[in-house]
Amino acid sequence: QVQLVESGGGLVQAGGSLRLSCAASGRTFSRYATGWFRQAPGKERDIVAAISWSGGSTFYADSVKGRFTISRDNAKNTVYLQMNSLKPEDTAVYYCAAAYTYSSSNYLSQMSAYDFWGQGTQVTVSS
Repeated sequence: QVQLVESGGGLVQAGGSLRLSCAASGRTFSRYATGWFRQAPGKERDIVAAISWSGGSTFYADSVKGRFTISRDNAKNTVYLQMNSLKPEDTAVYYCAAAYTYSSSNYLSQMSAYDFWGQGTQVTVSS
């Protein structure tokens, strides 16, 4: 079992920045690919970014490319999502997810591939 706890959400003006953190506990987190998803009111949960357990491979949704950066520190069992140039359409609950992968270079972009989820953190971007 892996427990995930997100933090760092909040209210920010358009153009501002936030850094989300996902702290993991339980099994060896360094063997878990991790992703960030978001869900806006009335919409489906969508992938935002994903990272392999080595940190060497990443994926970004088109809507956040060039603005968001996913990274991880396996020594701290933490994954980060740096969000810059935030837009009102980025407003959502952001979720961290993890899944064990054998390959160090595989990231997972499908929600169904993930086994463990955090409770989410609210990000609100005002115009």
